[in-house]
Amino acid sequence: MATANVPPLEDELATDPMGDVQTSGLRRFWRRFSRHKLALIGLGILVFLLLVAIFAPLLTPYSPTTPNLTQVLLPPSAAHPLGTDELGRDVLARLMYGGRISFLVGFLSMVIATSIGVVYGATAGYLGGIWDRIMMRFVDLVMSFPAIFLLLIVLNLTGSNASVGLMILYLGLFGWTGLSRIVRSQVLSLKTNEYVEAARAQGASTRRILFKHVLPGAMAPVWVSAAFGVAGAMLAEASLDFLGFGLQPQIPSWGNMLDSAESYIVTHPLLILAPGIVITIAVVAINFVGDALRDALDPRSTAGMQRIG
Repeated sequence: MATANVPPLEDELATDPMGDVQTSGLRRFWRRFSRHKLALIGLGILVFLLLVAIFAPLLTPYSPTTPNLTQVLLPPSAAHPLGTDELGRDVLARLMYGGRISFLVGFLSMVIATSIGVVYGATAGYLGGIWDRIMMRFVDLVMSFPAIFLLLIVLNLTGSNASVGLMILYLGLFGWTGLSRIVRSQVLSLKTNEYVEAARAQGASTRRILFKHVLPGAMAPVWVSAAFGVAGAMLAEASLDFLGFGLQPQIPSWGNMLDSAESYIVTHPLLILAPGIVITIAVVAINFVGDALRDALDPRSTAGMQRIG
């Protein structure tokens, strides 16, 4: 009967056979995350789309780029479940292979943007004073211009459509500003904690204090922002493709499929509906996962959740 009044957190730690706080924290995280049924569905959809994209060569015999002018604009059939496009390419095959490009652009540009935003925001918040003000004014300057227009200007100046690598780089370089402000605010609140002051008094270097003692406690909102950043990058890439300033036309991506199908929206609506629906499903699924991450990693929900990850 003595254990009946044990608080939930202590009871959870007490029943952990190894007494491992981190393992217990991960279990609490998963329990909070799994309460969001839509997030679990979204996670399942993302895993499915990723597996289809990865194993596309095993799932379809058709090439996503090779035209077949004898089978132009065919309706859905057993051989072509979603029909063919204006060049006779199988639409379902292009959807499968297009997932590779869209997810690759989304994830890698998020990695670049997150890396820049974390380092920049953490540096500004930790240095403080005049350096903080100068660095944040630069962020304000960049954020005063809509990123999509800046991207259009840069892509227009290059004089041609971008390769996958350049698109990833462009989206990463223009997507870090919002995250830097989040990280800065977290660092400002954490750098005055006692354990940080103790490390500073012991002569720890600025780099060690920042990356070992301050940043780990500021990472929860970073994971959430990164999840939403993937969705934002995928939408930005598709938008640029649709406007004709994105990836090279021969690259199979969901955005290029939308662009090439624009002329057939009335006569062959499936050409634009198929990639549009897939993009929508993928982005909504990522947003559901991001919402669940935000709730599961909320430091106000439990003590010590910053240890997760």
